[in-house]
Amino acid sequence: MVYVLDGHNDLPWALRELSGGDPAREPDVAAGDPRLHTDLPRLRAGGVGAQFWSVYVPGELGHDEAVTAVLDQVDRVRRLLAAHPDALAFADTADDVDAVVGSGRVASLMGAEGGHCIADSLAVLRVLRGLGVRYLTLTHNLNNNWADSATDTPRHDGLSEFGRGVVAEMNRIGMIVDLSHVAPATMHQALAVTTRPVLFTHSGARAVTDHPRNVPDDVLEALPGNGGVVMATFVPRFVSGAVTDRDTRLGEAMTAAGLDHRDLAARDRFAATWDGPPAPRATLADVVAHVEHLREAAGIDHVGIGGDFDGTSALPEELSDVSTYPRLLDALADRGWSAEDLAKLAHRNALRVLRDADA
Repeated sequence: MVYVLDGHNDLPWALRELSGGDPAREPDVAAGDPRLHTDLPRLRAGGVGAQFWSVYVPGELGHDEAVTAVLDQVDRVRRLLAAHPDALAFADTADDVDAVVGSGRVASLMGAEGGHCIADSLAVLRVLRGLGVRYLTLTHNLNNNWADSATDTPRHDGLSEFGRGVVAEMNRIGMIVDLSHVAPATMHQALAVTTRPVLFTHSGARAVTDHPRNVPDDVLEALPGNGGVVMATFVPRFVSGAVTDRDTRLGEAMTAAGLDHRDLAARDRFAATWDGPPAPRATLADVVAHVEHLREAAGIDHVGIGGDFDGTSALPEELSDVSTYPRLLDALADRGWSAEDLAKLAHRNALRVLRDADA
């Protein structure tokens, strides 16, 4: 059975933003909402059997606010599942995923995006794991006090001593290390420290699109030794060189206006009125190029899918929402990928990483 286990979906934060924080005003994901990339009918149409819901926290928040926000996000996921028990069910382990998928529902896991949300506390890390959070993205767009981000000025040459301790504690408690968003030095140091396979839950290949959020080949080539998986993202500025070039110009314009391009909310507001060049469109072919390079560099056992739906304001042509995963799988099948290859990409590789963390 081929189903999609996607590594990263920001629906919880999108629900928070669209509702203004009022649960009574949250969009109805059962009926569908055109403002979202994700709802129950489109999950079914897309063949999604399991989803890591991101419990994202903006990097600009201070420690107290970040802890409160990540707990609010965990609660939002729990309420979402409670409201739709016929379609969604909580999963904490790989065996749970198997059972929920077998029941015909979407196995719902959680991953925390942004290591600042633990407020430099291993106790908070352990509490999040106890609440069912299965991965932690070590940084978001900004450095934190113990890890360097790909999109910030290095402070720690990768990981601090405390950061290495965070990775070790994650291994101990069964929380997967997510290396999307981190600097190459952080990637290498985390791979040297970890005793468990890692995930890159929503990243592309740096050799295909030269964006700092993407994974360099020397890291991809090290993945077989770790057992980890890079889950290909659909975010246009990470998969299309033309979109990356325009985004660079947008960043320069924001800097000139005294704004921070790494602040996602500020970026969206500025882009809405910016008089720069028209935005080019990424394509399904761009994503295919990344997936094929990830396979070539890391091997078929080390690729997956992490679309980042509802975490980006634009998406590639033909990949506009969660119903479109079959288009990617069909395009790869047309290029000679076997049914076994597609199953590994779609869910088996990521499920293996999860099962290893369960042990």
